[in-house]
Amino acid sequence: MSDKKVLVVGTGTIGEPLIGLLTSYKKELGISDVFVHKRTPLLTDRSKVVDLVKRGAKLVTDEDRQQAFRDMGLKPTLETHEAIDQASVVIDCTPAGNKMKTDLYNQYAKNTDLFIAQGSEFGFGKMYARGINDSALIHGEDKFIHVVSCNTHNISVLIDVLALADGKDNLAQGRFVCIRRANDLSQDTSFLPSPQVGKHGDPDFGTHHARDSYHLFKTLGLELDLFSSALKVNTQYMHIIHFRLQLNQPTTMDTVLERIAACDRIASTYKDTANSVFSFGRDHGYYGRILNQTVIPVETLTLAENGTEIIGYCFTPQDGNAILSSIAAASWAMDPDGYKKKIQALKPWFFDEV
Repeated sequence: MSDKKVLVVGTGTIGEPLIGLLTSYKKELGISDVFVHKRTPLLTDRSKVVDLVKRGAKLVTDEDRQQAFRDMGLKPTLETHEAIDQASVVIDCTPAGNKMKTDLYNQYAKNTDLFIAQGSEFGFGKMYARGINDSALIHGEDKFIHVVSCNTHNISVLIDVLALADGKDNLAQGRFVCIRRANDLSQDTSFLPSPQVGKHGDPDFGTHHARDSYHLFKTLGLELDLFSSALKVNTQYMHIIHFRLQLNQPTTMDTVLERIAACDRIASTYKDTANSVFSFGRDHGYYGRILNQTVIPVETLTLAENGTEIIGYCFTPQDGNAILSSIAAASWAMDPDGYKKKIQALKPWFFDEV
C-alpha cells in the first residue's frame, strides 16, 4: 500500500461518518493512515473518539491539549502540525476552514496535495461536487477545494442531469425553495418551535445555495440563471427542495425519468415523507447516510408550459452527498488517474431506489 495519509479535522455530522468510511475502505482507496484531529477534550465526545480509534483512526491534537486527552484516557499519536506535515490530504469538517487556511494550512500548501473545506466556507477554494465538475480540477494546481453544501449538491445534480444532459445547456432559469430541517439529530441546540422563513441576503441569487451552485458550474464555463430561497421547519429529519427548471427546449416525462434512472448520483422513491426516507437511510445507509446527491419522489414530478418547465420536490441526503464528494476529491488528489475506479468501492451505499 502506498504511503498516503488523510487527516480529517473535526468529528461532527460530516467528520464522524467520513472518518468511518475512510477507515473502513483504506485498502480500496489506497490510504495508509487516517488521522482524526480533535481540538477540545469533551467527555461527551469520548465514546465516539474511542470507537473511531478502534476502527483504525489515529487521534491527533494540538500540543497544549495532549495531556487533557490523556487525562480522559485517550492517547494522541501526533501533534497537529506533525499530522498535517505527513498528510497527503487534509479534510476540514469544521465551520472554521477559512480561518484555518489563513492561520495554518497555507504554510503546508507546497507539500500537502490538497486541502478540502465544507459547505459554509465560501472562498476557501475551487467549488466541487462529485460527478459534476471533475473535469475542472487541475492536479498540482488546485491545492484548495470547497466541497459545496448538501442542498447545493442537490440543486446542482438536478441542473446537471435534467437541464445540461448530453453536453447541452438547456437551462433558461432555475428556481429553488430549500425547506430545511431545523438541526441535526446529533445537535442539542437550535431546534425551532415553528417554521422560520429566511432572508434573501444575496441580491443576485437569494441564498448561498444558488450562489454556490452558480460558482460550481462557472468552473465549467457556464453562467446560469439561478435563484434560491430557504426556510427552516421544526423537524430533525431531512431537507426538502421544491424546484422549477425552466428549459429552452421542451422535454418529455419519459426523458426526465430516463435521465434520473441513468444517474447513479440520484435515487428515486415512491415515499412522500421525510421520515420514511430518513428511516431508509438509518436502516440501510452507512452511518445512516445515503450517499446519493438527491432522492426524488417521482410522483411529484410534473411538466408545465408545454414541456419547457420541470417542477417537483426532492429530499436532500444531508451530509451523505458532501461526504462522497470529500472522499472523491481526496482520492483524486492521491490518484488522479485511478480515483474514479477506486471510489466505486463505495457503490453499495448508492441507491437506485429508496
